[in-house]
Amino acid sequence: MANGKKRLIIFTDIGDTIIDEGTEVRNDQGVVIHASCIPGAKETYLRLHEAGYAIVMVADGLAQSFRNTMEENGLDSIFSAWIISEAVGEDKPSPKMFSAAMAAMNLKEADKGRILMIGNNVSRDIRGANRFGLISVLLDWSKRRPFTEELPEDHADYRIHTPEELLALAEQLENR
Repeated sequence: MANGKKRLIIFTDIGDTIIDEGTEVRNDQGVVIHASCIPGAKETYLRLHEAGYAIVMVADGLAQSFRNTMEENGLDSIFSAWIISEAVGEDKPSPKMFSAAMAAMNLKEADKGRILMIGNNVSRDIRGANRFGLISVLLDWSKRRPFTEELPEDHADYRIHTPEELLALAEQLENR
């Protein structure tokens, strides 16, 4: 890691945040066996990892799907922890997903202000992060689902349009 460990910790969704859901190929059991990254995501996450940011997968779906897609795209080694709804037993916005991620990283309540949760789903990623007290970042790259803010806690702290914008945002939040 070029610059040593960073203070900011990145929790990230996968579908339409790193992986383009439109490229997913599933087997008969519904496991994703192939998928491509959204433009700029692979390079962005590799750069974040190389810069010393801890990156934690916080994703809804099947563990094997994430193993397949992360390995295929060369991203399997960037994650400090993999928190997957199949193993936790609940989907986001459940606080159990975020609690599991914090526990996996040995984080305490006082650390919440330095945890960024990035995702593409307002009702799961953003609402869950906001209710849990994390910094929320909406990546609105995909137009597969609406970005409707139904509740006050659906408003993201930050909104980015491409994965590359996460680099500058992480640096900004790291240095505040």
